[in-house]
Amino acid sequence: MQYKREIISVLTEAGEEGLSVRKIAYHVFNACNSLFCAVSYDEIYRSVATYLASNSKIPESVIMRTDRRGIYRLNLESKETQQLMIQFQFADESVVDPFIDHTSSEEDLSLSLF
Repeated sequence: MQYKREIISVLTEAGEEGLSVRKIAYHVFNACNSLFCAVSYDEIYRSVATYLASNSKIPESVIMRTDRRGIYRLNLESKETQQLMIQFQFADESVVDPFIDHTSSEEDLSLSLF
């Protein structure tokens, strides 16, 4: 499935509470849709719903259903999920947050232009 990585990324951020199919589909739609490659929301929703329904039936799957209807979350018991969580953590640590001041307390020794 072409949206698998996005679905898992969204469910990783959602945590143990999980998300509804509609919210997962919106996140995938926003992440995968672009000006040059427009995909309809209905097509993405059908793909996401089919993927979630089919994979949640397998006990060792990365995705599982919650007690509430239409809500899915990551299966934390799965070995594959544990590995994916580690990969996403390392990926998040390598991203630099533009809103955090990363400058050190060193004095600027460059020459003034004016």
